[in-house]
Amino acid sequence: MSSAKKKVIISACILGEYCRYDGKTKEINEVKEAFKGYEIIPFCPEAPLFGTPRERINVVAVNGEQRIMSDETNVDVTERLREEVERFCKEHPHADAIVLKSKSPSCGYHTTPVLNEKKETLYIGSGIAAKIMEQKFPNLKIESELHFKKSSN
Repeated sequence: MSSAKKKVIISACILGEYCRYDGKTKEINEVKEAFKGYEIIPFCPEAPLFGTPRERINVVAVNGEQRIMSDETNVDVTERLREEVERFCKEHPHADAIVLKSKSPSCGYHTTPVLNEKKETLYIGSGIAAKIMEQKFPNLKIESELHFKKSSN
């Protein structure tokens, strides 16, 4: 039997890191408790690229394609985020579980508002990191923190 710990990728803000766009955290003790026997790999593709705090970003449907756009300046950061997530996945090719922050333009998994160019919600989809991780880890169940707690943030 292998002595290697199972690995879980968890959104860093859920772990208590102050890495959200507003400089805050969304720490969820139930998630940390559920994976206390695992090697925890914190994940935040936004903070290393844009710093903390930073301008909020959104998933915006542009010409039928989902793009990640900064909220106030309308800068398209899709490719920068894609590269960061791809780099992270290459660095951490093996995971046994993934828990991502709901509603996030990066990490939201079937919980993220996809907006039109007027910033009106068109539908609920997934963030860029969640989509890439779904492709890179096809055999893993991706969950949000909502699965582990009673009330939503």
